[in-house]
This record gives sequence, structure tokens and C-alpha cells, in this order.
Amino acid sequence: MKISILISLSLASLFGTNCHPRQNEAKDKTEVPVSPDQHEDEPEHEALPEKIRLTPHLTQNAGIKLQAVHYETLPQTLELTGEIASEPDQTSEVSARVPGRIVKVNLKEGQKVKKGDVLVVLESSELASARAQFASVQAKAQAAEVQLKRLRQLAQDGLASGQETANAQSDATTLQAELTAARLKLTAFGTEATQTVAEGARMNIYAPIAGDILKRQAIVGQTVEASHTLAILANLDTAHFVARLLEKDLAAVQVGALADVRLNAYPQEVFQGTVETIGKQLDPMARTVVARIKVRNKNNLLKVGLFGSAQVSIPGSSTGKKRLVVPQDALTDIADKKVVFVKHPDGDFEMHPVTTGHSGNGKIEILTGLRENEQVVINGVFTLKSIVLKSTFGEEEE
Repeated sequence: MKISILISLSLASLFGTNCHPRQNEAKDKTEVPVSPDQHEDEPEHEALPEKIRLTPHLTQNAGIKLQAVHYETLPQTLELTGEIASEPDQTSEVSARVPGRIVKVNLKEGQKVKKGDVLVVLESSELASARAQFASVQAKAQAAEVQLKRLRQLAQDGLASGQETANAQSDATTLQAELTAARLKLTAFGTEATQTVAEGARMNIYAPIAGDILKRQAIVGQTVEASHTLAILANLDTAHFVARLLEKDLAAVQVGALADVRLNAYPQEVFQGTVETIGKQLDPMARTVVARIKVRNKNNLLKVGLFGSAQVSIPGSSTGKKRLVVPQDALTDIADKKVVFVKHPDGDFEMHPVTTGHSGNGKIEILTGLRENEQVVINGVFTLKSIVLKSTFGEEEE
């Protein structure tokens, strides 16, 4: 029987200065080095490696991107607290639009849906009546048009009076108006006039946008009114961090300023954002206005309602001294240490523990652990981190 176990390891080899394990070569596999002081009679496990090497195939699949470390002066920042909210234009409340009974539900909270997916199937006697009315008026309107055409031909031959033709025209016009009203009624119900009376009382409720189901309020057998909300969905590819900006700080924050958002649920993750709008109305009690910061959904982690804080860059300000900086995306945490991955000319990726300083504009100061012009990984960090952590797992057979 195989049992996967987590082996407790000393991290001296990761953060010490004298440990430089070598890389064993393996064809078409990710190569993880073995510590040089590991003996053959020791259990089969490896300390966290300082260096790893990826095959060209894995490097391409990981989407590795690099950037040179350079000196830069970062702007000062202002910290704002707030929470994640969906974009109003990318949020939709799906209502029944017609009274009826729910006969089928195709959604769950947290589920991703595409635009046009069938979410709920309703059965409505009112809808069946509206469809029947439309079909009836449509048939009468078609007959009236035929009658009008016939009378016009007869009138040309002197076989029908002008009054008969006028009456036929009036009937045809009235029925066309009734047909338009019946069609609009079906449209208001959320169905098309092309759907015939044969479809009866059933109607599909479709997803108006692509997104995630935030809330479900539909149960099979439930009787609902037209205004009942069946589901709330939102596209969270991007979202807003809704922050409270104090009156005294209004002059410091501008639309377009960059922001680094950190959420309580993911303290090690930084979400890049931009101040999109600043409210025009002051809360008389809190003396704050709403600042909406548009953020991208890094690793699909964003959830509506998550609390956190944003470090908003103050345009025109400066922390003073130039320091080495890297993008926030280059930084990750391994074994309670902040590290970056540096690529060497021979193709190896080496972990560098770093000490960080001030952050702003999506970048962070590196106080120790890097040199100028070293090539750090800014995309594909998660893949490299996963490989490093995987090296701490071993297998035993019984």
C-alpha cells in the first residue's frame, strides 16, 4: 500500500549561505536537486532546493516571463480599507418575469455559466394564455390581409364598393395593432413570438451574461411571481474594491492612481488595481466618500464581500531614495519567507530569500537578496513554487 506523507524538513539549506546543491539531469522531467550531504542510507526525501531546472516544454507551458531588477523611486501611498464588489455593469438579477411554477433548475451557487445557458424552466398558465392569444390574433390578422387584398382587386373590377374596402382596411389595421401588442407581451415575459402555442406553458430562463452564480433563489415546485429573483450572477473577471476615502485625504487621491489591494482572506496575495471613480457625495456621519478601485481577478480568488485594504499611490510624491524594485507578481512566500526566482544564464532558476520595503505602483522595494540586472520571474511563479514544495513530499511502500 502506498502512503503519501509530508516530511518535516530543516530549512537551513534554503536560507543558509553555504548550501548550493547540484542539479541532476532527467529527460522530459522537472529536475529537482538532491542536497550534497544526503547519504544513500537516508530515507528518500529532499530538502527544499535552492535551484531547479525546467525542461523547455515545461518552461513554455508555465508561461515564464522575466524582468530585470532595476533601481527606482516609488511613490508614497495612502492606505484605504474596503471590500470587494462586483461591477454593476457585469452583474445581473435574473427574475421570473412571468408568474408560474418552477419545474427545473440548472444552477448552483458558485457555478460558472455562459451567456445563453438555461438556468430555470418555468411553467406558467399566463404564458400559455399569452401564446394562445398571439396565435389567435396572428391568424385573424393574416385572414384580414387576405380579405383586404381580395376586396381591393374586386374594387378595381367594379365588383366591390369603396366602403367595403375601407372597412376591410380598418379591420386589418386593428388586428395588426393587436398582434403587435400580443408580441410585445410575450417579449415582456422573456420569450419570443416565434415560439409557438405548441410550446404551451413552459418557458426557459436564460443567463443574460457569462459569470458566476452568486445567489440561487429557485427550488423545483416553487410558485413564483413575475418579480421574483431566481438568481444573481456576476462576471468576476474584474471587480471593484470599494474603499472609504476620508475627507482629509481627498486631495491626495486621484482617478487613475495605481493601487495594491490586499485582502484579509489572502494576506500573501497582491491584487493590482486602478482608482476608477471617486464619489461626489460625502457621508455626513463618517465624513468619507466612496472610491472604487478596479482590480483584476488574480488566480480567480476574488469573492464578493471580501474585506481588505488598498495602498493607493499618491501622484507626484516620492519615498526619496532609489532602491532595487521588482513587480509584486515576482514575490511569493515559501516556508514563511518571502522569495523571488532568479533565472541564471545556464537556465537554472534559483530561489532568493529577500527582504522587502515600501510598495507602490504594483512594485515593491527589495532591500536585500537581489542585485541590479538579475532576471527575476514575474509570470509563472506559481508553477516554480509548486515544484519546490512538491520536493518535500515522499512516498513509502508497505
